[in-house]
This record gives sequence, C-alpha cells and structure tokens, in this order.
Amino acid sequence: MKKIAIYGKGGIGKSTTVSNVSAAIAAMGLTVMQIGCDPKADSTCNLTGGKNIPTVLNTLREKGDAVLEDIVVKSPSGVLCVESGGPVPGVGCAGRGIITAFEKLEELDAYEIYRPDVVLYDVLGDVVCGGFSMPIRGGYADEVCIVTSGEMMSLYAASNIAHAVKSFGKRGYATLRGLILNAKNVEGENELVDKAAEEIEAPVLYRLPRHPLVQQAEAQGKTVVEAFPDSDMAAHYRELAQLLIQETAGGGCSCPM
Repeated sequence: MKKIAIYGKGGIGKSTTVSNVSAAIAAMGLTVMQIGCDPKADSTCNLTGGKNIPTVLNTLREKGDAVLEDIVVKSPSGVLCVESGGPVPGVGCAGRGIITAFEKLEELDAYEIYRPDVVLYDVLGDVVCGGFSMPIRGGYADEVCIVTSGEMMSLYAASNIAHAVKSFGKRGYATLRGLILNAKNVEGENELVDKAAEEIEAPVLYRLPRHPLVQQAEAQGKTVVEAFPDSDMAAHYRELAQLLIQETAGGGCSCPM
C-alpha cells in the first residue's frame, strides 16, 4: 500500500488535482482511497456527482458511532471516498476532525477490509499544525507532494509545508517527494516555481497546465478523467497518477501494475 499526502494552500486546485489522480488510478484497475482532510469536506465531491458525502465527524455527532458503510462511499469510478469533516463552525479545532477520522478508520480496520493499493490524503496546507500535520508525523503517509502555483502566497505555503515535512522527516516520518505545479498563468510562473523548488531542495514533479475543461468537468460534478477521458488534460492527470505510484529511491510501491 502506497500512502501519499498531498498538501497545498486553500484554493490552489489541490482537491481537483487529487480527485483526478484518484480517478486515473482507479481506471488503472487499482484500489484507491481518497481521504479529505479539510473541514469544508469537499475533497471528493467531483468523484460523487458534485454531492458531499457524510463526514466522519458529522456521523459520530449524529449517531454516536459509525460503521464503515457510514463513512466510506465508493464513487462511480471506483474510488473509496472519505471526508474527515470538522467541528461545528466556531466551536472546536478543525485539526481534531482529521485525528478523529484517522483513529476511527483504524478502529474499524478500514485498510485491512478494503485493502487499498493507494491511499491519497488531501490536506489543507495553509497551516501545518495539530491534526493537519497528522499525515506527516503520524506514520500515515510515506510521501508528501505539494500543489502550488507561481502566486506568492501559494509558494509561501509550499515553503512552510516543505520545512515541516523535512523537520518531521528527521524522525523517520514521511519524506517530501516534490512540487506539483497547477498553473494559474501568472507572469514568469515556471521560473518562480523552479526557484522555489531549488530553495526547498525538492524537484518539480509535474506541471499541470491551466485548462477550461477543469471547470467544465466540475460544473458536471465530475473529474476531467471521467467527463473528458480523451482530452489532453485527462492525459496530463493520467501521467501524473502514473508518476506518483511509481517506485521512488526512498521506498517502493507494492501496487500491481
């Protein structure tokens, strides 16, 4: 089982990227689980027809407990979708939702029962503290990728995330795989991202172009991979998915190919 945490500043297109990668991996015949780690709970909505699924925290609040069928929803493309959710607005810590979700999935033996080949954690990267750092420091993820653009605040968040990952990495936790450029077409974007990658000593793994089909697919509540499978943008997501599940020097992937 390969476990990858994908971080990025809010609004950078991280969830769109993760969902398309999940759909592409599922289309390869692999079992993939996508875990949304954001209180907005919208990580998986493009996999589920634009609809939000029940979150772990809401289910626990309403029922007092949960079974796997309550919190794991299989999308039409075959992706196992989970949303951690968050506290009632204005009350409690959003990061606590991630911790609770992870603990509940382990308690219910989710990984043993579903046996995913790949687990993707979609994590809000504006802050890297408490529950939001769980995929890095809790032994859940093997690798971390950071989605960024050439915008200043996106690169600033990427730098903070990278430093956190490297700090935890010294203790034997997840390692930083690299950056994924999700282009916003800002001036000199490639050069800005290349410079940032050099400063944090991580490669730019892939460059996703800005493409109108992304918004058109989302308007249908779908990923590009599902809505426009023959498009050049779907091909980009498939190439990124293939890259992410490949073996790396720091570890291997037991996924069947």
